[in-house]
Amino acid sequence: MNIKQYLDATYLKTAEQANLTEAENAAVVKANIQEAIDEEFKLIMIRPNWVTLAKQMITAARSKVTIGTVIDFPLGQSPVEVKLAEAQLAVENGADDLDFVCNYAAFKLGDIGLVKSEILACTQYGLAQHKIVKWIIEVAALNPQQIIQLTTLIKNVVIANFKEDCYGQVFVKSSTGFFVTPHNEPNGATVQAIILMLENGFPLPVKAAGGVRNYEEALDMVRLGVKRIGTSAAKQIAHGQAHDSAY
Repeated sequence: MNIKQYLDATYLKTAEQANLTEAENAAVVKANIQEAIDEEFKLIMIRPNWVTLAKQMITAARSKVTIGTVIDFPLGQSPVEVKLAEAQLAVENGADDLDFVCNYAAFKLGDIGLVKSEILACTQYGLAQHKIVKWIIEVAALNPQQIIQLTTLIKNVVIANFKEDCYGQVFVKSSTGFFVTPHNEPNGATVQAIILMLENGFPLPVKAAGGVRNYEEALDMVRLGVKRIGTSAAKQIAHGQAHDSAY
C-alpha cells in the first residue's frame, strides 16, 4: 500500500499559534509545501492565505500534489455568505479541496435549517467548480449520538440534492485539530468517532483528521475505510516513525 496517497500533509498554525514571527512561520509553511512535493503526498493542507504560494511552488516543480485549504476555520460559525466568499477566493487562488467547518454549534442548538442550508449552498459551489468538498464536524465537540446525527444530516443533504457520481467528491471530516478539550482529551479522530462516521456517512467518504501519529495508526484508519488522513506528521508516518504532534 502507498500510504502517501492517503495523506493530506497539514500545517494550519498561524505565527501566533506557533509562537513564531510572521517571517519564521512563512518559512515553515514553505518547507511544508516543499516536503509535500518531495514526498509526493496526496495533498498539502494550508491556510487560505498560503494557497497562492503553494500553487506557484507546485506548478514550478511540475508536481501532482493537490492543494487543500480550510474555510471558516476553526469555528465554522460565520454566515453562509462568508463561507462562500472565502471559498471563491480560495478557488481563484488555486485550491483543489475546500474543507468547510460545519456550524456544529448551531447544530447542537437545534438550528438544523441553518446547517442544512450551508451544507447545500457550499457543496453546490464546490462541486460546480469541480472541487473536492469536505465538511469538518468537530467530533471532540459532539457526543456519539450527535456525531451520528450530523454525519447523517450531511449525507442526506448530498443524496437529496446531487447525483450519485458526486458522492465521492463530498467528504465528512472529523476535526479541525484546534478544538480545546477538557482534561487533555483527544481533539482529533478517534477510532470510535471514525467508525460512527463511516457507518452513518456511507456512501460519502470519510477523512480522519488529527490524532494519527504513526504508520500503524494510519494503516488502521485505512483498514477501517477512511479515504484521507489529515496529519502534520505525514513524513514521519510515511517513513515509519512516530510523532508526538497533536494533529
